[in-house]
Amino acid sequence: FERRSRLRDLVLAECVEGRGRFLDEILNGVWAICEESSWAISAHVGHQKAGVGLPDTEDPQVALFSCETASLLAWTVYLVGGRLDEGSPLITSRLDREIKRRVLDPAIERDDWPWMGFEGGWVNNWNPWCNSNLLSPLLLLERQEARRAAGVHKILRSLDVFLGSYQADGGCDEGPGYWNVAGGALFDCLEVLRSATGGALDVYDQPLVQEIGRYIYRVHIHDRYYINFADASAKVGIADDLVFRYGKRIGDKNLMALGAWAARGRMAAGPGASGSIGRQLPALAGLEELQAAPAAQPLVRDVWLQGIHVMAARSAGGAAEGLYLAAKGGHNAESHNHNDVGNFIVYVDGRPAIIDAGVGTYTAKTFSPQRYEIWTMQSAYHNLPTVNGVMQQEGREFAARDVRYRSGSSFAELSLDIAGAYPPRAGVESWKRKIRLDRAGEVRVEDDYKLTRSDGGLTLSLLTPCRVALEGPGRIVLTEKAEAVEAFSLRVYYPAGKLTAAVESITLDDARLESVWGGELNRILLSAPAGAPLRDKWTLKVVK
Repeated sequence: FERRSRLRDLVLAECVEGRGRFLDEILNGVWAICEESSWAISAHVGHQKAGVGLPDTEDPQVALFSCETASLLAWTVYLVGGRLDEGSPLITSRLDREIKRRVLDPAIERDDWPWMGFEGGWVNNWNPWCNSNLLSPLLLLERQEARRAAGVHKILRSLDVFLGSYQADGGCDEGPGYWNVAGGALFDCLEVLRSATGGALDVYDQPLVQEIGRYIYRVHIHDRYYINFADASAKVGIADDLVFRYGKRIGDKNLMALGAWAARGRMAAGPGASGSIGRQLPALAGLEELQAAPAAQPLVRDVWLQGIHVMAARSAGGAAEGLYLAAKGGHNAESHNHNDVGNFIVYVDGRPAIIDAGVGTYTAKTFSPQRYEIWTMQSAYHNLPTVNGVMQQEGREFAARDVRYRSGSSFAELSLDIAGAYPPRAGVESWKRKIRLDRAGEVRVEDDYKLTRSDGGLTLSLLTPCRVALEGPGRIVLTEKAEAVEAFSLRVYYPAGKLTAAVESITLDDARLESVWGGELNRILLSAPAGAPLRDKWTLKVVK
């Protein structure tokens, strides 16, 4: 990655300066990349031969990073290839040959790449991410018109599969951390296609395309905080220029304002652009417009994404002050899934109070059969009940039932039955949960359950980055660990006659989690002993 980032910067620097000062290092970079055995990270692909996980050099893989590499090298040829040929005529001919052999030929000729969505494949962010990076070398380097057209047509069919996997509300079940390479990469594709056809292929009037763009501000909490269900960090850096341009294309002022606002923060140290060459070129061309555009955080009051069962509400629209609630239903086979049906988060004045930890640094285990051995993936470390010692289970059949959403001027609530997210051995016949924001200043969680056994007890978990004080029976105080701002406090009320409270500390030794939460989280355990009533209900109240 460092080699590719350096090459990208050198190419753009040579385009700006134009004096040949960077050409030797560009030559070194492209030749080194051509000498690599593989451009794919084989562990992510699943095609490697058994045993060692080394790339098969006779079977090039069309995957995320091989496509990114092909795009980078194609832009290099397009922008400075003529200058490189002055140093050696071998350069651009080899680049053309390697890009076609490793990426374009197998992409055009084979339909069994799973991310394409053909032949029973799976569809997630890989689809537009890979397709966007295939379009560049295909359009910039492929000289046979029929082959170029066939390749573009195949990409269009693949993108149709991606669009077909979305519900009408444009909700991304992978979370906002992946929107940059899901909805954002879809926008990359649409922009390239619009440009290559002189505007003839323009689908920005399609409602689904518009809703996919709007998703990113609908899950924005405040500043860098976003709703982080699934494999997402609570702090997200959005592709600000892309967000602005997406908003401009669909005529959405909220989306434009969010992109301009995020760009202000990023460019505080000086103007510039970030991302791939394909993203940096339009960003640099539109830099003055972006800097001059109205900038604001939309902070919409109410959100309901019915297709992925995600709701969000705040005390007042356009303001971070007060309480913010987000909750989800869904199922436990979503892309980048955590076992989290019925989970919720609470923020105060735009800052985290009751949270989803998110995801740690990716390892081989993250995408292996042992994924749900990782604590951040388990329902016991979300704001959910563990029933008779049994957590929720992964799989499409483990899903919410009877999901309903209501909202009004004074409230917003999500109600659902989460019993279906637990395996039969948990003994859960029904677990009706209602999660409600009263805009006057209270979040209420009502659990109404019916069990077939209770010999293993019940434990309700709440995860928080705050200091926790067990104030007395039925009362818990959460206090923000704040230095630069005035710390907030929350009081959590629970039924002391039914539940007892304890707190455990979770030490974070993962760099990705530490960058968001610091070195520690606290897990509140509200427990009912073995032999608890088979039918009961309780209510938690969270008050600022």
